[in-house]
Amino acid sequence: MEKQKKSFGQWIKTSITIRMLMVGILILTLLIPLSYIKNLIQERAYRQEAVVKEINQKWGNEVLLYGPVLKIPYQIHSLNKSWDDKAKSYIEEDFITIKNAYFFPNTLDINANIESETLGRSIYESVVYTASMNIKGSFIAPNFQIEDIADEDVLWNKATILINSTNLKGIRSNLELQIGSNAYELQSRYTKNSYTNILETKLLKENSLPKENQVDFSMDLVINGSEQLRFIPVGRETNVSMTSNWASPSFNGNYLPDTKTKEITQNGFKANWKVLQINREFEQEFFGVLPEIHSSAFGVKLLIPVDEYQKSERASKYGYLVIALTFLVFFLIQTISKIHIHPFQYLMIGLALTMFYTLLISISEHSSFLYAYIIAGIAVVLLISMYSKAILKSFKFMGFVAASLAALYAFIFVIIQLENYALLVGSTGLFIILATIMMISRRIDWKND
Repeated sequence: MEKQKKSFGQWIKTSITIRMLMVGILILTLLIPLSYIKNLIQERAYRQEAVVKEINQKWGNEVLLYGPVLKIPYQIHSLNKSWDDKAKSYIEEDFITIKNAYFFPNTLDINANIESETLGRSIYESVVYTASMNIKGSFIAPNFQIEDIADEDVLWNKATILINSTNLKGIRSNLELQIGSNAYELQSRYTKNSYTNILETKLLKENSLPKENQVDFSMDLVINGSEQLRFIPVGRETNVSMTSNWASPSFNGNYLPDTKTKEITQNGFKANWKVLQINREFEQEFFGVLPEIHSSAFGVKLLIPVDEYQKSERASKYGYLVIALTFLVFFLIQTISKIHIHPFQYLMIGLALTMFYTLLISISEHSSFLYAYIIAGIAVVLLISMYSKAILKSFKFMGFVAASLAALYAFIFVIIQLENYALLVGSTGLFIILATIMMISRRIDWKND
């Protein structure tokens, strides 16, 4: 007797292969809203970055100090020969060019106290600070002999002292450099360098010049800044001591603070640096041009402890895994129990899973990431569990779905929190999930497809 042909609807209900293909198509379809959610997270992160940048510009950007540097002009002589028709001979003229020599301090000691706070606009926050610094050190007699410059060519009466800074806008105190009994006001000078700005004293007096003996200098500086405070170790010996009420510092640059004296507590941090000339890649004096040595800077970056957008973006990267494993759970239940689940119902479950990430990002903007994750996770697990009760007609299956989703979201949360062991934990967890699926799928009769 000839077998009756099955309709397309019957094929969907009875063919495991067709159901698998349809589930796969639905997973690929749900990649579209997931990509929109990722774009939303990035857009909110860019918005936060723009607002923080605007706050920092109004308060004061990062601070990088380069100096003090002793600048002494000198003369270079060159003979210029010209033919004299009347004398019928060459005439030699002394052509003089003025150039500058730059000498770094013999010692440089910086004591900085950083009072930090957070400024907010709407739902965004930025960390800013006011740094009170005492800068002192000494200059010793410069050596012009290394460039064969005669003593009479050194223009001591044109000597000044320079300080470079990236943030003139944030300065909150009158700048006076004390050299012995003389006080010199620092004034800004135009520079083509778009990164730093030059502050320069007026011409130094005779008793402020280190012609033979060492001269000491000191200066107090109060400056507003944001994110970073860094220094360039221009002293033959540079010592920096820093204290702050900010509890989440990130020490960066070419040199790290002394680990024996570094302290980080809930109330702030203390750090000390000591950099010698032999530790650097540049010398103590330069003739002609002041060098670009910003790559040698070191200091501290004040971090906002939690970046909610970064964690939300990391969580969204596991969206494909969550949807695929959840669909796999329903597929196994459907195949083993012979309960029919319509593709539209799979689609509704997938959309509910994608809503987790919109809930996560929106709640985390007003609360901590942990609370946002818990609230979004509970909402989605309850929604899908109640929906599965209506589909599967069983409290047992509903409980299995709820437990699977809760375990999956807990597993992903652990991976997000980890950094060094994220790959190890993730690989181990996926291996356990695969082994569980392989054990459960043994009960499926693939021959009757």
